[in-house]
Amino acid sequence: MGKKICVIGGGRWGQNHIRTLFQIGNLAGIVETNQQRLEELLEPYPVKGFTELDDAIQQGFDGYILATPAETHYPVGKKLLEKGLNVLIEKPMALSSEHSRHLVELAGQTGARLMVGHLLLFHPAIKKIKEVIKSGKIGRLYYIYSTRLNLGTVRTEENVFWSFAPHDISILDYFIGRPATKIEAKGAKFLQDKIYDVTIAQFTYPGNVHAHIFVSWLHPFKEQRLVVVGSQGMVSFDDSSLDKNILYYNKHIDWVEGKPVKVEQPDEIIVYDKAMPLTEELKYFVNNLDQKIEFASGKTGHEVVKVLETVQELISKNE
Repeated sequence: MGKKICVIGGGRWGQNHIRTLFQIGNLAGIVETNQQRLEELLEPYPVKGFTELDDAIQQGFDGYILATPAETHYPVGKKLLEKGLNVLIEKPMALSSEHSRHLVELAGQTGARLMVGHLLLFHPAIKKIKEVIKSGKIGRLYYIYSTRLNLGTVRTEENVFWSFAPHDISILDYFIGRPATKIEAKGAKFLQDKIYDVTIAQFTYPGNVHAHIFVSWLHPFKEQRLVVVGSQGMVSFDDSSLDKNILYYNKHIDWVEGKPVKVEQPDEIIVYDKAMPLTEELKYFVNNLDQKIEFASGKTGHEVVKVLETVQELISKNE
């Protein structure tokens, strides 16, 4: 079997981890506190099942996937890391930067491998867009915008930015490679007194690079669109579309005798390998348990939590 991985949490996303790990031959255990659900999960997957985390810890699996609600990430992650156990914690890795920092420190102290489930960093389309930016095909990077919109799933412990935006923050960090020098944000609450349903955050980076993230779980249709604009061309990708194509727009503005002139050439589809991001993410985790987690590491997760926290403070001030 190779490395033996245990999934903690048998909810919707936990089940995706369970299925994918089984497909790649590394599923060895499932922790689910609901006995009936655990029995249902074990029917198609002949692995060890536990209703108590401590019993799974005693098994000493090679790695653990923490796919429980966000408010449990810190206490459960802390328990695993204190014992030197390798863990992939789903996003967000914690609900405060103090807690995320502590998890990183614990991993350093015990030598445990710590990874965060920033799934889109393993999306072949995101990796291809990074290549396009790095190649200079779009010229100098001007700005990036990301929209992550849908009807639900509405959370009661974390707002829409904490729930949806970790993906987008991790992508911005990956594409730009430098932290933002300025962040502005606004949000609105409709369904619950203390939980934001819609937020817009704007980011300024060195070199006059800008970005914004618009997220909402009160939206009539699903959209997961990313647009990258440069001095010589533009790229767009909608992960919610059926074709999931990366589109390159050979468009830019030239200046002729002091006047802006629009230049347009035929658009093109950028070909990439349409592998499943979760499969790529879990393969990376398994393959690096004896080495070092450098991509989507605990430190990366901590930087994302710091941005989430900053935006939370800003939208609270701007009410």
